[in-house]
Amino acid sequence: AVVSTQSTGEIMKYGYPSLDNVKMFNDHILAYSNVHKGPLWVCEHLTDYNINLNQSVNRSQSKFTHDDSVSPLFRCYNSDFLGSGFDRGHLAAAANHRHSQLAMNDTFYLSNICPQTGKGLNRSKWNELEKRARALARKHGSAHVLTGPLYLPTVIGNEKFVKYKLIGDNNVAVPTHFFKVIVAKTKKGGFMLESYVMPNEEIRDDIPISSYLVPKNAIEKGAGFMIFDYIADSQYCLINGHPNPDFIDIK
Repeated sequence: AVVSTQSTGEIMKYGYPSLDNVKMFNDHILAYSNVHKGPLWVCEHLTDYNINLNQSVNRSQSKFTHDDSVSPLFRCYNSDFLGSGFDRGHLAAAANHRHSQLAMNDTFYLSNICPQTGKGLNRSKWNELEKRARALARKHGSAHVLTGPLYLPTVIGNEKFVKYKLIGDNNVAVPTHFFKVIVAKTKKGGFMLESYVMPNEEIRDDIPISSYLVPKNAIEKGAGFMIFDYIADSQYCLINGHPNPDFIDIK
């Protein structure tokens, strides 16, 4: 971990989802799960500066590496992913931090990584969603993005179970789903919100990412923490592409 080029207060401007096991990196902040051996959530503040390419930054120089700030008891390693069939999926996307080699390198710590389906998700639909977040940051000048794994129940018969796979010698949990919540202050004064949940499985190319928009409180219920709770519901002028009838313009 290194000193952020943004202030912690700026990245976490709209509230911490949780306060346990928080780790601060260059331009992203996360909370780590010792049980699941991966991130609980990762928060980023995307600006033109972050996401615009610095020609001296080279992704090929960034290497996946374990995070020494995590106790060896709860750490995951590259060997856990080897032969698992899953990609090492970034939660803070490397392409969100192309302004600095150091910032990009930090996204390759395994504390920012979850086992993610490659074909049809990490290499396509999830990438499309990451591009959507950057596009919204450019449109509105900046955006705050919270990303994380979910372990959602399935119904078998008349009963509900939470079932997920473990990989590697260190039992790294494979999420059933992933979420991404994007908020931005609009030029008209209110906030826009888009909140997505995607299953950790191959998604057909013809399915638009808008199909995975869900209410923010559904993510909060599944994740077990509040998201951007410093923003009141009445401050959102646009929620998942629809005008918010409860929006109160405080200008």
